[in-house]
Amino acid sequence: MKPSLQLKLSQHLTLTPQLQQSIKLLQLSTLELNQEIERFLLENPMLEREDIDGGDYRAAGSEPPRTDAGEHEGDTSSAPADSTTPESREDSGEATSFEDGSDWTSGTGGSQNRDDEDDSDFQDFQATAASLRDHLDQQVSLAPLSDRDRALVRFIIEALDDDGYLNQSLEELLALLPPELEFDLEDLSIALHQVQSLEPSGIGARSPQECLDLQLKALPPGPVRDLARVVVCEHLELLAERNFARIKRSTGCNDDELREAHALICTLNPHPGSQYSTQETRYVVPDVVVRKHRGRWSAVLNADAMPRLRVNALYASILQQNRGSGGALTSQLQEARWLIKNVQQRFDTILRVSQAIVDQQRQFFDYGDVAMRPLTLREIAEQLELHESTISRVTTQKFMSTPRGVFELKYFFGSHVSTDTGGAASSTAIRALIRQLIDAEDRKKPLSDAKIADLLGQQGIVVARRTIAKYRESLNIPPVSQRKTI
Repeated sequence: MKPSLQLKLSQHLTLTPQLQQSIKLLQLSTLELNQEIERFLLENPMLEREDIDGGDYRAAGSEPPRTDAGEHEGDTSSAPADSTTPESREDSGEATSFEDGSDWTSGTGGSQNRDDEDDSDFQDFQATAASLRDHLDQQVSLAPLSDRDRALVRFIIEALDDDGYLNQSLEELLALLPPELEFDLEDLSIALHQVQSLEPSGIGARSPQECLDLQLKALPPGPVRDLARVVVCEHLELLAERNFARIKRSTGCNDDELREAHALICTLNPHPGSQYSTQETRYVVPDVVVRKHRGRWSAVLNADAMPRLRVNALYASILQQNRGSGGALTSQLQEARWLIKNVQQRFDTILRVSQAIVDQQRQFFDYGDVAMRPLTLREIAEQLELHESTISRVTTQKFMSTPRGVFELKYFFGSHVSTDTGGAASSTAIRALIRQLIDAEDRKKPLSDAKIADLLGQQGIVVARRTIAKYRESLNIPPVSQRKTI
């Protein structure tokens, strides 16, 4: 076969590096965006942060601020800058002076006059919560125990899980101890009782029944406590099933006595060690804030979530004075401008989509979840003339702060259910109606899923019983058998 040359025409879409970066930044969350920007700041000397206090919110439809004529042409910011600097405030006479002539902002007697070594901020002094083991070890160190017994008690403490339970049997723990120490099961049992006498009550339990019983033992004796111990130790499964009739037949108590015992049991903590958990709370920084101004709901960008970036003026001036010989600095300058532009475009797109969502869900902001209308990504995409995938990227891991709480943008989209009148109801609104019906039900005769479906049908919303069950489970509402009270 002879080699030959052939010409072929074809069309294909090529994404430029700038467009690829824009798409990537759009789908990042606020935390991931800050991490990505930090990486650029370390790699590109032409880029720097513009740390300015007193930033304001940027409203939907507002124009970006214009730069001064004397500003360097390479100094491009991704967020509005505060023109008032600390130097200008001092020159304007805003610094406060005391009668002795000392200045609290820079004087010898002010709090700002610190040693160079003492540059720590008060936020660095965060209280470190003690772990469960540390809390128990402190109590053991004060107990009148021998060194041998104290070591064995601490051995059992190390075997506890995060909730304070002992999931291993004493036989398994005994097998882990060195034989030359000559411990037996009786020694471990005594050490376990020592652990169970520590605070918080219920520590060292091997089952939920034992955990609750240990907490009841620590309470003052009385008929209510004694009945609660019987229910916990012998009828806990019946109590979980709300089978109060069988409990009354087995214990011989009446409704009032069982009601008091049940209320006492509900005050107990089945996970006593959870209060010492070291799990950190993750806080959400909203990208958009929704406010009502002159009777209209509008979205504004959260200035705290917007990184303030600009081109380094010093490097830009050096590069301008040596045109044609910049080399790597020229490409880094272009990359810095691209990043600043793409970050600004990211927030502009988030703002446009957020305002479109607010316009579509005005009833939600006025009346709550029950007024949520069904909304799809396609509707917002057609309204803004954007691709549906772009709306999906914008609404993922982006949050909106509203007077009704902080929500992810995807929260405002949901499936719909047909009504008798030919309209549609949002699944979010149906969930809110289900919660309202259950909150208002008679606890002695709670509503079944079929009854809830009938009540919604009377309001014109046709929902199957299995759909009600699915929505109820998504709301973490137990079934009818577990909602029944005495």
